[in-house]
This record gives sequence, structure tokens and C-alpha cells, in this order.
Amino acid sequence: MEPDRADLKLLELLQRDGRTTVQALSEAIHLSARATLNRVRRLEAEGLIQGYRALVKRAVLGEQVVVFAEMALKDQRQATVQRFEARMVASPEVVACYQISGRYDYLVRVSCHDLARYRELTDGWLDDVGLGIEKIVTNTEWQTIKEFSGFPLPQTKG
Repeated sequence: MEPDRADLKLLELLQRDGRTTVQALSEAIHLSARATLNRVRRLEAEGLIQGYRALVKRAVLGEQVVVFAEMALKDQRQATVQRFEARMVASPEVVACYQISGRYDYLVRVSCHDLARYRELTDGWLDDVGLGIEKIVTNTEWQTIKEFSGFPLPQTKG
């Protein structure tokens, strides 16, 4: 189902703060609390809302080294891709992994306590022949200027 103006406003508000009360949401979209709750539940059931998360202040976790690793695989066979992707999903230090176009196959964001741990991780990945990693190029994050805070939403007509 195509989201209407009220749905898009709900998505905007919930991306900003997933703990916004139904009452506050209903006031923002000018519907009853019951109608608003029904809309939120429908958006969840339809998969437009996939879940809710807490944003943790990284500084509280202590020093973190964050790197963006560009990774190229030796081949694109389905078995290789599936093993690689499963390993990335299973690695707690991998905070994001994207299949990309261009010179590399994947862009992986990794967060570790120090570079020694990052080196240990990447050495293990490279040594695992089944992962099929040909090359890893590491780019260290110096400073986060803007963190992901939600997707831009389409504008409704009328």
C-alpha cells in the first residue's frame, strides 16, 4: 500500500524519535490516538517500519577505532558471496556492510577498541580461504560529521 501524507509524517516523526508517544503522534497528524496507533501497526505489519533502536553515544563506550574497509572478493560465485555475507553479519565489530558497485564489492564499517583488534579481524578474514577476500583497503574515520538518522521521505502531492 502506498503511504499517504499521514503515514509519511508518522515515519518522519518515528525516525526522529522512535519513543514518541501515540498521543504526540496523533496530535501531529491530526487523527485520534486509536487511528494513529492503527496506522503505526499497519506500517509495522507492512514492513515500512522494521524495528526500533536506541542510539548509543559512542564516547560512553570508551575509545573506538572506526574504519571503512573496501573489500574485493576473488570471485562472485554464490557460495563465496553467501559465506562472506554470513561472516560479516555474524561479526559483532561489523556495524554496517554494503554491497557496492565500482572497484570493490563491499564497503564494511568496522568498530573496534583498537587497531590491533582490527588487524586481528582482517588477518582472520584474509586467512579464511572460504571467504574469498582478495583485497582489503582500510580508511580510518577521523571524525563523524553526520551520522545516519533516517532516510529522506518522498513528498506527497496535494
